[in-house]
Amino acid sequence: MVKIGSIELPEFPLLLAPMEDVSDPPFRALCKEQGADVVYTEFISSEGLIRDAVKSTMKLDIYEKERPVGIQIFGANLDSMLQAIDIVEKSNPDIIDINFGCPVKKVVSKGAGAGILKDVCLMEKLTAEMVKRTNLPVTVKTRLGWDHDSIHIVEVAERLQDVGCAAISIHGRTRAQMYKGAADWGPIAEVKNNPRMHIPVFGNGDVNTPERAIEMRDQYGLDGAMIGRATIGNPWFFKQVKHFMQTGEHLEPISMLERVEAARRHLQMAIDWKGEVLGVLETRRHYTNYFKGIPDFKPFRTRMVTSDHSTDVFAAFDAVESTFGDYQFV
Repeated sequence: MVKIGSIELPEFPLLLAPMEDVSDPPFRALCKEQGADVVYTEFISSEGLIRDAVKSTMKLDIYEKERPVGIQIFGANLDSMLQAIDIVEKSNPDIIDINFGCPVKKVVSKGAGAGILKDVCLMEKLTAEMVKRTNLPVTVKTRLGWDHDSIHIVEVAERLQDVGCAAISIHGRTRAQMYKGAADWGPIAEVKNNPRMHIPVFGNGDVNTPERAIEMRDQYGLDGAMIGRATIGNPWFFKQVKHFMQTGEHLEPISMLERVEAARRHLQMAIDWKGEVLGVLETRRHYTNYFKGIPDFKPFRTRMVTSDHSTDVFAAFDAVESTFGDYQFV
């Protein structure tokens, strides 16, 4: 069993990574249904929260069916982060997660996200003060370091643990790598194997097959896997991994009818939550993976990702079902 604070999780839990414009309530609901053990919100700006920015406060929406759910916030100003904690607590999440890993320039340029990797003392101070501010477990998501020459993740993880961090998720790349090259899980294993570490250590980056999840567990000895890009348009990934772990065999391919139904539900939930325009726009990135590998599919995909009205997209789903309903995935 793995525990984050008092939250009990199964052995080697699978966590849905926080992803901007991806891990919103509709997608989190689908992933939860398919076996995700913990889900995280999109990352939320502490500055946006304290200024009551609509885009930031909307991301605080969480639902009972998602639990345990973590709300992730980012920022580099201590007062803003502490005020954000107070606001986040009103949504009653199970976990508060600090983003010390986002590599995007607009975040890093403000010293937040992965930008804070340049100042480990500030990382430690922010974490310590946030732990003091709340009774909820505070976790951290970070990267190996700023660049190859500044990887001190074993020391960083130990310092964060010592000030009260309840669990740490580590992406196996530096900020300089962004999302290029292969993720290096070796340094994450060094964190886990540090005899002073007693909090859960989760690996992140390139968990894109059930075999890779098994490798993270058995060869690297990590406590769980945080999975991001492999789930986009594929909420079944969690179920696929768990089936493989239990049986050593791959789950039967997801049928076309299941895929179409998931796409329909995803779009409808997105519209119900964020309105027609954003609902249609922000689900587009999922369609390529929902229907990946189907021959001669381009006209249908084009229709899905260029239509501005949900009626057109739903009609495209109907056309896919009638045209490819008997298609057998391999």
